[in-house]
Amino acid sequence: MPKYVIEREIPGAGKLPPEQLKAIAQTSCGVLIKMGPDIQWVHSYVTDDKIYCVYIAANEELVREHAKQGGFPANSVSQVASIIDPTTAE
Repeated sequence: MPKYVIEREIPGAGKLPPEQLKAIAQTSCGVLIKMGPDIQWVHSYVTDDKIYCVYIAANEELVREHAKQGGFPANSVSQVASIIDPTTAE
């Protein structure tokens, strides 16, 4: 299945306390359970004012539907074309 990077603009995201991040993760997981096996959350990166999430999903529409059901912004959804890392240089 394709992999997607989602950019979520959330002012002050980097200052959210652990309890609030836990609540966000619980909401996301609850929505994912209802949506079924065609979408999976891999992980997210929290920065000052944004959260970048990596998902595996059958299509972009599922990613956007997850955001809608969870009440999360999805300011940008981009399908990953390739993944590179230091081993790519070998």
